[in-house]
Formats: sequence, C-alpha cells, structure tokens
Amino acid sequence: MLMLLNVMQAAPVIIVGSHVWVEDPHLAWIDGQVTRIDGQNIHVRTKKGKTVVTSVYFPKDTEASPGGVDDMTKLSYLHEPGVLQNLETRYELNHIYTYTGNILIAVNPFQRLPHLYATDMMEQYKGIGLGELSPHVFAIGDAAYRAMINEGKSNSILVSGESGAGKTETTKMLMRYLAFLGGRSGVEGRTVEQQVLESNPVLEAFGNAKTLRNNNSSRFGKFVEIQFDKHGRISGAAIRTYLLERSRVCQISDPERNYHCFYLLCAAPPEDIKKYKLGNPQSFHYLNQSSCYELDGVDDASEYLETRRAMDVVGISNEEQEAIFRVVAAILHLGNIDFGLGEEIDSSVIKDENSRFHLNLAAELLMCNAQSLEDALIRRVMVTPEEIITKTLDPDNAIASRDTLAKTIYSHLFDWIVNKINTSIGQDPRSKSIIGVLDIYGFESFKCNSFEQFCINFTNEKLQQHFNQHVFKMEQEEYTKEEIDWSYIEFIDNQDVLDLIEKKPGGIISLLDEACMFPKSTHETFSNKLFQTFKGHERFSKPKLSQTDFTISHYAGEVTYQSNHFIDKNKDYIVAEHQALFTASNCSFVAGLFHALHEDSSRSSKFSSIGSRFKQQLHSLMETLNGTEPHYIRCIKPNNILKPGIFENFNVIHQLRCGGVLEAIRISCAGYPTRLAFYDFLERFGLLAPEVLDGNYDDEVACQMILDKKGLRDYQVGKTKIFLRAGQMAELDARRAEVLGNAARVIQRQFRTWIGRKKFRSIRNAAIVLQSFLRGEIARTVHKKLIIEAAALRFQKNFRRYIARKSFVTNRSAAIVLQTGFKGMIARNEFRLRRQTKAAIVIQAHWRGQRAYAYYIRLKKAAIVTQCAWRCRLARRELRMLKLAARETGALKDAKDKLEKRVEELTWRLQLEKRLRTDLEEAKVQEVAKLQEALHTMRSQLKEATVMALKEQEAARMANEEASSVKKEPVVVEDTAKIKSLSNEIEKLKGILSSETHRADEATQAYRSALVQNEELSKRLDEAGKKINQLQDSVQRFQEKVSNLESENKVLRQQSLALSPASRALALRPKTTIVQMQRTPERFNFSNGETKQVQEPETEDRPQKSLNQKQLENQELLLKSISEDIGFSEGKPVAACLIYKCLIHWRSFEVERTNIFNRIIETIASAIEMQENDDVLCYWLSNSATLLMLLERTLKAGNIPPSRHRAMSTSLFGRVSQSFIGSPQSVGFPFMNGRAIGGGLDELRQVEAKYPALLFKQQLTAYLEKIYGVIRDRMKREIAPLLAVCIQAPRQPRSGLIKGRSHNNFEAQKALSAHWQSIVTCLNGHLRTMRANYVPSLLISKVFGQIFSFINVQLFNSLVLRRECCSFSNGEYVKTGLAELEKWCHDATEEFAGSAWDELKHIRQAVGFLVIHQKPKKSLDEITTELCPVLTVQQLYRISTMYSDDKYGTHSVMASMRQTVSEDTNKSFLLDDDSSIPFSLEDISKSMPNVEVAEIDPPPLIRQNTSFMFLLERSD
Repeated sequence: MLMLLNVMQAAPVIIVGSHVWVEDPHLAWIDGQVTRIDGQNIHVRTKKGKTVVTSVYFPKDTEASPGGVDDMTKLSYLHEPGVLQNLETRYELNHIYTYTGNILIAVNPFQRLPHLYATDMMEQYKGIGLGELSPHVFAIGDAAYRAMINEGKSNSILVSGESGAGKTETTKMLMRYLAFLGGRSGVEGRTVEQQVLESNPVLEAFGNAKTLRNNNSSRFGKFVEIQFDKHGRISGAAIRTYLLERSRVCQISDPERNYHCFYLLCAAPPEDIKKYKLGNPQSFHYLNQSSCYELDGVDDASEYLETRRAMDVVGISNEEQEAIFRVVAAILHLGNIDFGLGEEIDSSVIKDENSRFHLNLAAELLMCNAQSLEDALIRRVMVTPEEIITKTLDPDNAIASRDTLAKTIYSHLFDWIVNKINTSIGQDPRSKSIIGVLDIYGFESFKCNSFEQFCINFTNEKLQQHFNQHVFKMEQEEYTKEEIDWSYIEFIDNQDVLDLIEKKPGGIISLLDEACMFPKSTHETFSNKLFQTFKGHERFSKPKLSQTDFTISHYAGEVTYQSNHFIDKNKDYIVAEHQALFTASNCSFVAGLFHALHEDSSRSSKFSSIGSRFKQQLHSLMETLNGTEPHYIRCIKPNNILKPGIFENFNVIHQLRCGGVLEAIRISCAGYPTRLAFYDFLERFGLLAPEVLDGNYDDEVACQMILDKKGLRDYQVGKTKIFLRAGQMAELDARRAEVLGNAARVIQRQFRTWIGRKKFRSIRNAAIVLQSFLRGEIARTVHKKLIIEAAALRFQKNFRRYIARKSFVTNRSAAIVLQTGFKGMIARNEFRLRRQTKAAIVIQAHWRGQRAYAYYIRLKKAAIVTQCAWRCRLARRELRMLKLAARETGALKDAKDKLEKRVEELTWRLQLEKRLRTDLEEAKVQEVAKLQEALHTMRSQLKEATVMALKEQEAARMANEEASSVKKEPVVVEDTAKIKSLSNEIEKLKGILSSETHRADEATQAYRSALVQNEELSKRLDEAGKKINQLQDSVQRFQEKVSNLESENKVLRQQSLALSPASRALALRPKTTIVQMQRTPERFNFSNGETKQVQEPETEDRPQKSLNQKQLENQELLLKSISEDIGFSEGKPVAACLIYKCLIHWRSFEVERTNIFNRIIETIASAIEMQENDDVLCYWLSNSATLLMLLERTLKAGNIPPSRHRAMSTSLFGRVSQSFIGSPQSVGFPFMNGRAIGGGLDELRQVEAKYPALLFKQQLTAYLEKIYGVIRDRMKREIAPLLAVCIQAPRQPRSGLIKGRSHNNFEAQKALSAHWQSIVTCLNGHLRTMRANYVPSLLISKVFGQIFSFINVQLFNSLVLRRECCSFSNGEYVKTGLAELEKWCHDATEEFAGSAWDELKHIRQAVGFLVIHQKPKKSLDEITTELCPVLTVQQLYRISTMYSDDKYGTHSVMASMRQTVSEDTNKSFLLDDDSSIPFSLEDISKSMPNVEVAEIDPPPLIRQNTSFMFLLERSD
C-alpha cells in the first residue's frame, strides 16, 4: 500500500526549508525540515533534533488548522501521514468522528461521552445535510433516512472494524437514532423500535464474549433490516446473523472468557441458581480454562436481570426464558462430564461419580433419559446393508463427541433466539424501503489463523470490493458534477482474490467441500491439493517452514492460515444419536430445536458445509447491499490496552489499511487528490501572480491564468473547483514559499535599516545630552557665585533693620504702659455707673411682671369656672334628651352603652397617651430646666467671682499707690499679705469656675445627644408605623385574593355538582315548572341585563319571548359590531370597553345561565383562526388584555367573606361606615349607573360573578395566551432563516483581497451586515405593529425577551456545532451583528425591549471568548468568573477545541480545562429554547393603567340603536 501511495505521490517539488513527513520506527511518521537535497535523497532534521537521510517522504501542510479538519478530503495533501496526523489531532480534542468524503471514521474513545448522544443532539442533526454540522454517527443515520424518504430507495450502513474498535456501540447508536426518527407504537404497548433496541442486550448476552482485544467482542456478524412504511415510520425489522464462533463454547484461552450468558446465569439470584443446579464459575470446565471470571465495571447479577427484562420486551415468554437458561445450564454440566478407559479396547466409560452427577443433572435439565444421553456420548451406531454395528468411542473421541454436542446445542439455541426475535418484531410485507445496518467483524490476522479467520477475511474481501466500487463511483460523481474528464483513471479490483476463494469448481471452498466428502481426507491431503491447484497464482503462496499452511495475499496484507482444523470445522452435520436423543426429549423446547434441524436435513439430500452455507449467506447479503445505497462507518481502535487518551500510530495505520480507508485514498490519489474552491485557491496562491488579482477577471479565469503562468499541466478546471494532480500542490507551495521567502528578505532588509537608523539616532541623542550637561555645570558655577553676593547684601540689610526696630519697640512699650493706666481709670468709673443703673431696672421689671401675672391668674380661674358651669348645663340637657330617646327607643340602648363604653375607653386611652407624653415632656423640660438653672448659677457665680477679683485687684492697686506715697514699713507689709490672700481666693474661684463650666458643657452635650436620640427614635417609630401599615395592607390584599379564589373554586364545584343526574332531570322538566320553582318574593327577576316582572305561569310566556328576542337582537348587534375592526379611542381598545360596559349593564356576570360569553369567545376565535395578518392578531391581543384587566379588577367569586379593614375597625367612624356599607338597604340600590361606569375602576364595587362569568374569564385567558404564542412563533419562524446565515460570515469577494479599493471594502462591509439588518428590520416591523395596536408594554417586552432568547439559543448551538463558525474573524462578524441588536434594544427603550439584551448572554460571552487575545495566558478561574461566568466548562471546552484563529494563529485549549471536562462529561453543551408563557393575569392587571370606559364613544352601528343608550351616558 505504501508503495502504491508513493507511486501516486511521486516527485513532489521539495526545496531546502520545506517541511516534510519521513518514516520513523517509533511514530510511523515524523515531521521535519529539509536541510539538504542530494539527488533523490533528502536530508531532514526532525522535530526531535535527529537528522534523517531518505528518499521516501511526503510534503507537510504548514498552514493546516491546529484542530484538524472535519473532512479529510479537505486536506491540502491527501496521504497517509496527513490522514494519521489529522485523526490524532482530533482524537486529542475528543473529536472522535471524522469524514473522508461520505465515509465516517469513528475512533473509539474508551470512555463515556453521553453529551454526544443525548436527545437534544439528535434534534440538532435531524434534517441537517451531511457535512453541515460536525461529523457524527447521527449524521450518517440521518443521511440514510433522508435519502430513503426523498428518493424512495433502500439504504444500508456498513459498520466495520477490528474487535474493540466500537462497532457494537456505533450500531446501537445508529439503531437508537433511526428509532428516534421513525418511532411508532406497536402491538401490546411495545413499539417496534423498542423491540429492535432491546434485541441488542439479548444478542450480546448470547453472542458476545471477552477477548484479548475487547471486553465485549461480538463473535458473530449481524445485519439488521429496519423496514419503513410510506410515512417514514418503522413498520418491521429482521435480524440476520453470520458465522457464530461455536468453538468458543468448549475451548477458550487465558485471559479470555466464554459467552456472557454462562457467567450471567452463575450470578443469577439464589432461587435461579438452585433451580438450575449451578455454582461458582470456577467449578465448570467450560469456564475454568481461563482465570478471568469477572469484567471490570460490570455487575453480572444486574446484567442478568437486565437481560431477562430485555427478553420480556422482545417477546420471549417466561416459559421460554426458563427453557433457554435450562439449556445453558445443561451445557455447563455437559462440560463437566469426563471419560475414562473402559474394559474393552478403544472403549470409554463415565470416569467418576462427579461426572455421573453432572450427567444426571444435564439429563434432568434437558428432560431426557440419562442412559440415552450416556449412550449418545460414548457409542456410535453404524448401519450397513448386512447388519447394524454399535461402536464404543475411546475417551478422546468421547470428549470430542461431548464438545460437539455442546456446540450444536448452543448454536441452535442462538439461531432459535434470533428467529424468535424476528418473529416477535414482525416484518411488514408492504414495506418497500429498508435501512440495513451491518455490524460485522473486521479483517483479522493473528499468529494462528484458522477456518474462522478464513471466513472473516473472505467476508471483508467481499465488502472491500463493494467499498472500492462505491468510492470509485463517488469519485466519478464528483468529476461528473464538476464536468471534468475522468475516463483514464484506473480502478484496481480484488476479484482475483475472490475467485481464488469462492470460484467453482476450483476455489478453496469448493476444494474444502470436496475434501470433507471423502472420509479419508486429512488436512495434509487438502493442503497438497491447494498447492497443486494454485501453484502459479499470484495471490496464493506456500510458507517455507510448513507443509500444511498456506498464505493468501489479501487487500490488507498477507495472512498465513493453518489448515489443521479446516475439514473438521467445515463439516455441518449432527450425529444421528444426538438428534435422536433430543428429538425424544420431554421438553418441547429442546425437541423443537432438533426437530427443525431434522426437517432441514430431510429437505436437502446434498452435502452441506459451513463454508458453502456461509458463502450463500454472504452472496445473499451482497445482493441486498447492491440493491441499496451504501453508507460506510469505519471504526478504529486507537490502542490495544483499551485506555482513553492513547493513540498508537502503527496500530491505527494497520486498521486504516485493513478498513480500506487508505485504499479509498489511493483511488482519490489516482485522480485528483487536491481539490480547492476558486476562492480558496486565489486566497492561497494569488500572491504568485499579483497582476491577475489586480485585473478584473472571473475567479475561474484567474485561477487558470495562475496555473498557466507557473507552467502546470494535467490539471482540471471544474465548475466550482480546481483539481490538481498528485505533486502539483507541493510544487505550488514550494513556489509560494519562495515568494514569501523573498518578501521576508525584503522585510528583514528594511528592518535592519530601521535598526541602524535607530542606533545612530540614539548615539546622536547621547552626545546632545552630554553637551547639555557640561553647559549646565558652567552655568551652575556662575549662578552660585551670584547667589553668595546676594546673600551678603541681604544679611547686611536685615541687621540694620533689626537695630532700628529694637529701638522703636522700646519706645512704643513705654507709651502703651502710660496710656493703659489712664484708660483703665476712666473705664472703671463708667462701669460703676452702669452697674447701678442696671440693678434699678431689674428690680422694676420683676415688680411689674409679678403684678401682671397675678391679674392673669385671677382672670383664667374665673373663665374656667364659667366654662365648666355652662358645659355642665349643656351636658345635663343632652343627657335628659338621651334618656328620653332611650325610653322611646329601647333597642338602641345597648348600642349606646357600647358606644359610650367604647368612647370612654378610647378617651381613657387618649388621655393616658397624652398623660404619658406630657409626663415625658415635663420630665424632659424639668431636666433641661435643672441643667439650665445649674448653668445659670455657675455663670452667676463666675460673674460674682470675676467682679470680686476685679474689686480686689482695684483695691490692691489703690493700696499700692497709697503705699508708694507713705514710707512706713508695717503698712507695706500689711498690704502685701492682703494681696496674697486675695490672689489665692481668686485662684480658687477660677478653679471652681472652670470645673462648673466643664460640668455645664457636659450637661449641654448630654442634653443635645438626648434630643438627637429622641429624634432618631421618633423617625424609627414613624417608619415602623408605615411598614406595619404597608404589611397590613398587603396581608389584607392577599387574604382578599385567597378568599376570592376559594369562593371561585366553590362556585365551580357547585356548578359541577349541578350537572348531576338529578339536576339534569330537573332541566328536562317543563319550562313553566322551572319558572315556578325559581319564583322569589320579589317581583323582579334579572337575566342578562333585561328587567322583567315575574307573573303567573299562564300569562308570562309571551312577554318572556319578546324579552328574550330583544335580548338576542342586542347581542347580535354587539357581536356584529365587535367582529369588525372598530379601532382605538385615545389609546384604549373600543371593542374591549364596549363588551365590558354591555356585560355590566346587562348584569351578565351575575346570572347562572347565559350564552353571551360563548358567543363572544366564538367571535374572537373566528377572527384569529388561520389569520396570516399580524396586525389583526395584535389588535385582538390588545383587546383581550384590556378586557381581562377589567374583569380581573371587577369580578370576584360569590360567598366571599367581608374583608377586614384595619383603619375602620379601630374607630367609631370606621364601624359606622362599615354598618352603612353592609346594610341591607344598600342592596336595593342600582348596582351601577352611567356615573358609576364613568368613574375610575377604583370607585367600582366588585361583582359577585357566577360560573359562566368565571369560565368566560378562563377561556379569555387561554385565548390571550394562544394569540401571544402565535405571534411569538411567527416571529421565530421569520427570524430562523436569517439566523442560519448570520452565524457565519459570508466570504468576501476576491476584490476584497486587493489593497486600495475602499469603495469595494465599504460595499463588502455593507453586504456583511445585510443579514443582521434584516433581523433588525423584522424586529422594527413587529414593534411598529404592536405599538400601533396599543399592545400593553408588558406583553411587548415579554415577546421580544423570548425572541432574543431564541436568537441566543440558535446562534449558540450553531456556534458549538460548526467548526467554521468558531474562528476569530467569524467572532468579530457575530460581535458586529450583536452590536446591531444592542442598538435596536437601546432605540426601542426599556419599556418595550425590557431585558431582551440580557437574554443574549450566552452568545455574547461565547463571541467575546472567541475574539480575546492571548487565550492560553488566561486562567480557567479568570475565564469562568470574569470573562464567561454564564458558560459552563463543557461549553468553553467545546468552543476551545473547535476554535481556529484565522487571523493571528493562536490556540485556546488549556490543560486544566481539558482535565475538568474529562472528570464530568455527562452535561450537554447545547441550550434549550423556552416556549412557556412568561406572564400571568395578575402581571397584566398590575402593569396596565386604569381605563375610563365611560369616555369611549360607541361605533355608529350601536349609537343609533335606542337599546344602547346607556353607552352614551358620561361621568360628571
């Protein structure tokens, strides 16, 4: 295969510096850079630093995406190392699926990835074309299903791969997805798809086993035909199995296991183990040949119960299940039967008692005779024409007979289970389309290859031929689609290998059958026959070291087979003794197994072998596949240790070759392996011919001109792509690298020039700085000298000024002392005079005040006495009148007493509160008075002390003056002592004054703090009172609401009880009788607004009919009026107000039976049914909301207890008001006149509504939600197609690649934003429509909130499912579009947009994550807490793995994020859309303002009718 690839990739153009792939003994292929070229050999330095000289190499694409490509046909270089590198890169990112054209390659992750197979993922791939989303097994299943539905042709899906590659799990997911697409109900509560899915656990239990490579290896091939009806629903299914490995029942190698069912049965519940006489698996010969009895992570006990449950689902009854497990247990007991030598030569007997015990148990379980079973094992009957000979087998042949019996029983048991499943599921004979899922073993090549490997590889040769034809056909279709010449492409077929194996009469299978028919044939004679027949065949050879082995050169490599057991394994017959034994069994199940076999053998007299039967089955399978459209899934096992995260290159390459993937690549390389769209080709190689880009050429012409300029030949130009031969891509890349190298050298030259210029400028700047410094030093020296001279002058000046000032200060001090003495004497004289005058004034003021206060007290006492006398007189007069009234009206005495007691109690409480407040205020005033008095006393003492001090100082001064004139010594001494005593007293008084002043300041501060604290307490008290009032109001409203709901439910229950048989019988009575029963003592009866007088039955029929007819006419007129668009009046819907006013006037809410509500609902339904005009829907949405708001604020259910009003219940006025409100006289007043309607809704008394009114309210609410949902869903359908093109930036035209074309760039930017502008235009249109119809702002904001949530879900899901969307440039494009939506939200204002912008948080943060720089430097905590707090780690990891920086070439996957995701992979990274109703009736009622319904003018049709004159009444 490698040589073929080298031939097709011959002579790529390689230059020094090119990156290539070379062979490596450890990694298979390793990349490096060419350092030297010597003819055909090149010298390559690998990334490990090693230099390699080789002539086998492949070019490497240095511009490949770091995350790989979804489809390997998009690889620039389609060769083996490129394919391997792409698979490894994607596997590291947990992207296990990759396309190769229409072929899906699935790499087994060896770990659970449930988020890839959740139901929401199925919804994403439903109806999506192949290749639009990331590769997935669901995409293959959907492609097959859509092809079957659209083209009416059957399809097939071929799943292949070696053991452990994940074929079984892939098949399960395919069948699960097909069941999701075509599910339908089956018979007896079981669906066909459930039975198909549940058949997998049953077949796995009996057909799967642990091998060296796989813990759950399928040891049989399986083809599931799922039948569909004309509607695409599953209508039936059939399962075909191939080549069960029968030898595993008797022989296993360590550490493999036998079939799962044996271990499940040994782990069954104790009652089942006792029933089947089982024990530990180690005690059975068929199980203890290996040391492995349990599987990691698998509980056989629970698996046993799960298998039983699955058998129930697929239709196997309990009796049949018991028989099945009885046969399985019997096989285990058969294996424990051992044989010893008998008395005769070459005879055998049961070896010991233990063998005898197991023989009896096996016979008991199989319900046959134990002796007959023993004879069937050790004896053979030979019938000759002369006599019947009974032969005894030796121990070895007896053991072989035992094993043959066990294998035969198990094989036919497995066939019976498959047939039973097919019978239970059933097949649809009318079905014309099927989807077949083939799960079959992959190519096998072991050290020892026997007959099973021969059949398996024969199957793979057949499938490989089919695969090659399909791939060649796809290549032809691609070339035909692009209209290029493809006739010379060669197609190498493997028909010669197939002829070698199956050709008649000279094929290997025919020769094997011939050898089986001769009793004396051995494997030596068979091998010699093969060597003679195929001596010159190029695909057949004989190994040198063996005489019986032979080698066949398959498409995947040579395989050597050991022919030792070919003849034995090919024989397909049953020993007659065995068949006779079980046909006579008392168990109908066991007898049925061998009875069917006997019928089959009796029908055909020809020789039958395993090989021939398998060839026929394979021929039938290929006929089925040839009649279908095939789809291929190649499963790859990345490593042999079955661990996640390990990718073994050699192992994967071998599987790619065995799976035919490299063969498909070879077919592609035979033609044109490199295919580039015109745009991509120009974007990559346009720099080779800039003049072509500058010219105004079509893309196709421009591409051809570039290729012709570079001298390329044998390329093809299709309709949309350029097709290049092998090696031409490398040549173009080499020339491109040369152009880029020249450009790099120009850039380097310019950069070195810039560095030199920068260095020169730095030296020049340094010289300038040095010169500046020296000049500064000289200037600083001169400046320092000048400063010293100036300082000397300043010192001299200041010293002279000091001498002059000192003389001046001395003279001024002497003058001041003299002036002070004279001024003090004058001031003391004046102070003495003023003090005497002030004392006289104070005495006069106190005397006059005392006289006036005494006069005021006398007048006040006289006035109080007079007032008390007059009030007592009036009170006695009032008391006499009350007593007189009490004697006349005794019934009011108790009420008066209660009121008087209440008044006294309230008066006492009021006086108590006043007294408490007065006491508190008096205490405060007294405390303040005491503090002020103490302060006043201290101040007076301070003043007196000051005066005394002044006096003493004056006396001392005068004494000193007198002492200066008198020269006597004793007088001087006496005056000095007096002065000292006075000074001491003054100091004491000053200390007392300071202490008292300090106490006064403290008291003042305490008083102020007390005032501040009182103010704070008063504020808190007021706030607490307000909060209490608010809470009491809220509690009152909630109590009223609860009581209203309870009463409404009570009315509904009463109405439901009214529908009992007794009430229905009452309804069937004559009308006159009912009228008599409904008659009340009053003379009036109200029904639907018409007041009619109740008369005797015999005289009321005619007036009743006229009133009813008049009523119906009014209703018809109302319905006719509202069925038309009567518009709005000052922003209020006329229809809603008109309906409300009429229903109020007719008192329709208070009657038990009426049909007006149903007719209104029918009118609304007919208006909105199948309505395509959004304007009409918005019109009725506005009317419904307004009418519901009016009903919510007006209607209440009957029997509501009176609400407790907190404010009224605590006062006399409140009780009197309540007595008036609840008085019986108020019932007689008219409920509502024109003035009442004209007032605000707060002035209206609530109506006690009956059942029809409450039902009408519920129906109207339902229609409001329906209209809202229709408008919202229409907006979603209108926006959805625009979102599909908004998530990915459209490719710019080729003119955008050319510099200097600003106009074209402007046009390109305008085209890029056109799709987002379409969304904004759509939003503006709907907003204008709803605002024109005065839809409440709450409903508008909710609609746009859900629309923006839908945009968020669709954009985010598309982003994480499409790799091409997760790029830097596309993130910038989406971010620009989101800015348009943000601007729309700002223009629409918060009233109508609401929180719509916040609904885009997921896509905003995801786009923000795409366009940030240096992603690897951001920590996981920083991303999850600051950048993207809304996104989960799984979503961030998904975006990171699919991210490609097409602008700067950075990466974004962090190891910590990968580890976090690997720990929890159960969460889905997709978002779900919310289609609920996001508002309630209470929200609408609270958000809408009051509506003055009386101000609405009725339409002319109603205004002209006299019955509707009440609509013209206006409020004052």
